[in-house]
Amino acid sequence: MTKLQFGLVFSAFALLLMLYFGFDTTSPKHKGLEKTRALAAVSTNINVLMTTAKKQLESLELAPVLALERQLAVAPTDSVKSAIFKQLSGTWYDLKKPGIAGYYAGEAAGLAGTEESWSIAGTTYSICLQQAHEKKIKSYCTAHAIQAFENAISLNPGNPQNKLNLALVYVQNPPSENPMKGVLMLLNLNKTYPENVAILNNLGRLAIKTSQFDKAVQRLEKAHSIDADNQTTICLLAQAYRGLGKEDKAEEFIKKCKTPPDY
Repeated sequence: MTKLQFGLVFSAFALLLMLYFGFDTTSPKHKGLEKTRALAAVSTNINVLMTTAKKQLESLELAPVLALERQLAVAPTDSVKSAIFKQLSGTWYDLKKPGIAGYYAGEAAGLAGTEESWSIAGTTYSICLQQAHEKKIKSYCTAHAIQAFENAISLNPGNPQNKLNLALVYVQNPPSENPMKGVLMLLNLNKTYPENVAILNNLGRLAIKTSQFDKAVQRLEKAHSIDADNQTTICLLAQAYRGLGKEDKAEEFIKKCKTPPDY
């Protein structure tokens, strides 16, 4: 799982997850306006992000970027452009600028038009959302992560992973008009895919975050029964049982936990 899936903020969802069932009261009109506003607000931010980032880089760090940009300017075919977009994405990611990396991953996806390429773009933007501190950067990465995952879902509606990642974007940065959107999406996904371990793990993680340890154990024990070797499940169960004060059970899973969850 990506760090996005692990970095959920307690205060925003303590009450929300307690409402196990809820209703999305946002009208279709407002949803459309919400998305339009979000995309309009960030449509030129990539230029600002690039300008700011380039000013922060040393000349040796910037040199590979400028070289690739020169190659892109004279790229003769879409296949060559796609390869350069991917290199630029990787270069900016290595420079710890996932928002710009996401932009170039999105450009590559626009040429490739595949589920995988859009999923990569969405995941890169999701990492930006997880790491960003400025509201404008969070908004930029949120809007484009949503767009990328929706593109991936449209190409393969039967893949629950893209739907899960989309839900987690809304959990991480919920729209003000519908703050429960991401939580409800997760719950609906659980109804559709009741034995999906990744979905169960994320619901378990949310329950831990909101101190609903009984519910966390219920979700995670089900996940453990499906995949007894899943490290995320094992390590979260250690947290959940410790939260319940069941130290013997917690210790049992702590001994098996090799990769503790990143909170």
